[in-house]
Amino acid sequence: MKLLRTIALDPSDTFVFDVAAEPGEWAVSGAFRFWECDGAKLEGKARAAFRGGFLGVQSWGWSTLVQIVPATEEDYRDLVDLLARQLVDRFGAPDMAAAKAAAEEEVAFSQSLCSHPVSSLIAVHRTSSDGEVRESFRRLQLREGQGHGKAFSFMEIEDDVQPDGDLRLADLGREPTVR
Repeated sequence: MKLLRTIALDPSDTFVFDVAAEPGEWAVSGAFRFWECDGAKLEGKARAAFRGGFLGVQSWGWSTLVQIVPATEEDYRDLVDLLARQLVDRFGAPDMAAAKAAAEEEVAFSQSLCSHPVSSLIAVHRTSSDGEVRESFRRLQLREGQGHGKAFSFMEIEDDVQPDGDLRLADLGREPTVR
């Protein structure tokens, strides 16, 4: 079994997001955090989280990248339980039964992103149109002979959906320019 963990290749998440996830915590997409928001109207750090953040389940903070890691059944159960508790405590789920069902669905979706090899990094890009949030995910692969030590040692190799051919990780927190 594989799951997602947050990873920080540099300190940029601490500047980009209001709350940065701690490196190494379990992660989910986190798009549900924007359920009642109009993504097109978000600004600043909230916009950066909407456009390109994975949710660290423990800290409730954001990470630009996640890493696919091996996991056990116990890790899976612990992640579902932790997310369910967070959904009750932080998101106002009506009870643990409803929260656990939602958490299982969110973790299953995150697991579906783990079809690539262990240690692959995944980036997300979200858009909002007509009240609907769309997500696309990209796998980043290490260049030959590189380790995870430097953010710029990666190259994109796969697009699940091509939302924006000009997507650059460094620009996720910036406001768009009008031409």
